[in-house]
Amino acid sequence: MLGVALGAFGAHGLRSRITPERLEVYQTGVHYHLIHALAILLVVALAGRIGSNWPRVAWLFAVGIVIFGGTLYLLAITGIGWLGAITPLGGLCFIAGWALLSLAAWREKK
Repeated sequence: MLGVALGAFGAHGLRSRITPERLEVYQTGVHYHLIHALAILLVVALAGRIGSNWPRVAWLFAVGIVIFGGTLYLLAITGIGWLGAITPLGGLCFIAGWALLSLAAWREKK
């Protein structure tokens, strides 16, 4: 829900207030936010097949949304450049979550 609301806010509330470049940064945050919100739902739905790592995967995706998406949202709205230095930490959370999910799938296949 939050990803959709933030996407709508960006499309309708920010379009005339920030530069196209900053709007693109904002939209990147929304894109990754929505993808990983769906990934969390998938992880929860498949929890029985993923094994004991499913809460870690879901938390890594959630923390990634907050850090990655949050810093991009703030960077786009405020223009504070140093926020971009924090964004990759959220990306690392996404990568770690996908790695754990892949490991669980590999173990399930065996």
